[in-house]
Amino acid sequence: MTRTTLDLTGLKCPLPALKTRKALKPLTAGDQLEVHCTDPLSVIDIPNLIRETGDKVEITERNDVRIVFLIEKTDNT
Repeated sequence: MTRTTLDLTGLKCPLPALKTRKALKPLTAGDQLEVHCTDPLSVIDIPNLIRETGDKVEITERNDVRIVFLIEKTDNT
């Protein structure tokens, strides 16, 4: 299991979701992707993306400065 951090601070919709999707593709089951965002719409877009991919997501931090998602890649083949 590996954990990768993806810094998407400063990017606006739809870039955080698109870049998150691209970063998830090469991961294997059990790998984690930590995504840092500042776009308020990412709290909607990224969970919706993860519902589509079948992976697991939780918001680990949400404040006035940033939102941090922890996504776990599942074996959804």
